[in-house]
Amino acid sequence: MLVFLITSYLLSAFSSSRWINDLQLALFTLAGLLAIRNSPLHRRTARLVVAAGFVFSLLVIAIADHQGGLTGQGAASIWSAVLLLLIVVTLLRQILSVPQVTMQSIYAAISAYLIIGLMFSAIYAAMYYLNSQQFFVQGSPGNVRSDFQYFSFTTLTTLGYGDFTAAGIGGRAVAMLEAMTGQIFLATLVAKLVASFRPTATSGNSADDGANGDERV
Repeated sequence: MLVFLITSYLLSAFSSSRWINDLQLALFTLAGLLAIRNSPLHRRTARLVVAAGFVFSLLVIAIADHQGGLTGQGAASIWSAVLLLLIVVTLLRQILSVPQVTMQSIYAAISAYLIIGLMFSAIYAAMYYLNSQQFFVQGSPGNVRSDFQYFSFTTLTTLGYGDFTAAGIGGRAVAMLEAMTGQIFLATLVAKLVASFRPTATSGNSADDGANGDERV
């Protein structure tokens, strides 16, 4: 999942082609299906229903993005943010339900952090499309997806270069919420996971230690 998310971000960051949006949506689909596969749902039928609903929603998003004009693109961005939020919640439930912290837990936390940045990027895009293409003080972005992802991650990490600034009250409020979310996420969950991580000893080393102990006795 982490590889899919990094690939998705890099593709949209370095290319403004329309097909990149569809490819990014496909990568979101794969990430979501991976999260569903590892979800705590016990029944196979429930997983299939959730996965089918997830794929159907993404197809609707793709159609609205291509055929719905500015309103359709705004609605598609909103629903994309909702689906990304559901993926984050699923990942966090999995992380918190594991009794022992492993490298998989840390990778999942990093994936959740990236998804949060992409989710806020979709929220900014929705506000842009539904507010007559007005969001930044500096004017309209050159590449909507790339510029909003850039703004989102500089806000999430509290880097804040200042080259893009939200113009309206709503945009500023969401940006502050994202900045606080990023800080709380890193200072609590990720820091706790890293501090609690302990590499497990191999069985071979345990056996050798036991044998050495017998010899000393």
